[in-house]
Amino acid sequence: MPRRLTVFLFSKKVGALQQENGQLRFAYDSAWLARPEARPISHSLPLRDEPFDDLAARPFFAGLLPEGDLRVRLAKILRVSRLNDFAPLDALGGECAGAITLLEDDIEIMPPSAPSSPLWLDDGELANLLMTLPNRPMLVGESGPRLSLAGAQDKLPVLAEEADGRIRIALPPREAPSSHILKLETADLPGGVHNEAFCLTLAATCGLPAASATIRQIPSSNLFFLLVERYDRRQSSDGRWERLSQEDFCQAMGVVPEYKYQNEGGPDLAACFELLRSATRPSALEILRLLDGVIFNALVGNNDAHAKNFSLIYEKRYPTLAPLYDVLCSAIYPCLNEKMAMKIGSKYHFDDLFPRHWEAFAKSAGLSSAQVKKRVSRMAALIPGQAHKTLNDFIALGLTHGILTDIVNLIQDRCSLSIKRLTK
Repeated sequence: MPRRLTVFLFSKKVGALQQENGQLRFAYDSAWLARPEARPISHSLPLRDEPFDDLAARPFFAGLLPEGDLRVRLAKILRVSRLNDFAPLDALGGECAGAITLLEDDIEIMPPSAPSSPLWLDDGELANLLMTLPNRPMLVGESGPRLSLAGAQDKLPVLAEEADGRIRIALPPREAPSSHILKLETADLPGGVHNEAFCLTLAATCGLPAASATIRQIPSSNLFFLLVERYDRRQSSDGRWERLSQEDFCQAMGVVPEYKYQNEGGPDLAACFELLRSATRPSALEILRLLDGVIFNALVGNNDAHAKNFSLIYEKRYPTLAPLYDVLCSAIYPCLNEKMAMKIGSKYHFDDLFPRHWEAFAKSAGLSSAQVKKRVSRMAALIPGQAHKTLNDFIALGLTHGILTDIVNLIQDRCSLSIKRLTK
């Protein structure tokens, strides 16, 4: 028998997601299609009367869910196949990335103006939550909110605000929007919280739009976590948090999450630039922002910059490129793959990059090779000094970790190598 979930964009019913014989099927609601303000939920799912089959619908909806080992753990808790997308959407789809909410057919979404009363966590409750999260991704099975985020890292959407000089944290009530993403320190990536906070801060210091991230520690404990301010949320004049519509590049291109890496058949950089040209108006500024993001990721060693780590945000008439997020110097960890998620020219490894590879990348992406090399040189000259400044700022705040010096040294080496090769 078919199972259905109602799909809401903001608080408006836009369609229904159905599962039958293991296949997903999405159809826009006729009342939504008739509205003057109707807009699609994804670049890959344009407004139309005909329903979308599994091949077309699954990339967007599967893209709302956790990935990798998190997905496996989630499936075990739900006692479903890890290939089943509908069951976790049913369990977690109350608060997703962007402005999408999925609810059972007979449930109405809470109106944006409805009052909500977050239950703020004390230090002990927060510590328990952090220790529970690795064993229960997105707190699935717990009574309370239904929360989902894409990605393979332990994280959770939360409400966070400053009160009496301290940050307090709560789980968002019912299907209310969250304001931040809480990320855990993990044993396999020591210093990961400091690493990501440093890289995002460095990006902003270099003039790149980037998600704001701060390191937090539960008092009298060794529990560190990262609080990342959500770029797909904004606070209204009356203090309520509101959703902004967004989707990652894989969702926008109709690519399922398991093929996010180029070497597995996923999008390459040329496809990413072409998406911006087709989706944004005007596109020139967005293309330059993406170019700077690609160069920055390469120079700071963020080898995991795949197509799901770039997004479109629909805040204006036309989408724009979302701020950088999930920026981590992965190259500092010997246990992680040295290959970049997307090739530059014909090369997956940074050490193999020469001017001809930047030129080949420029040609494939429809860019000027002179412009690309100029921006690489400029960024390579800028980043090392800003990295040292950012490190000193972290030290002044007491945010010390041995990995930060190693990251600064790696960045210095990469930038020096790039300048040397580009100036020969």
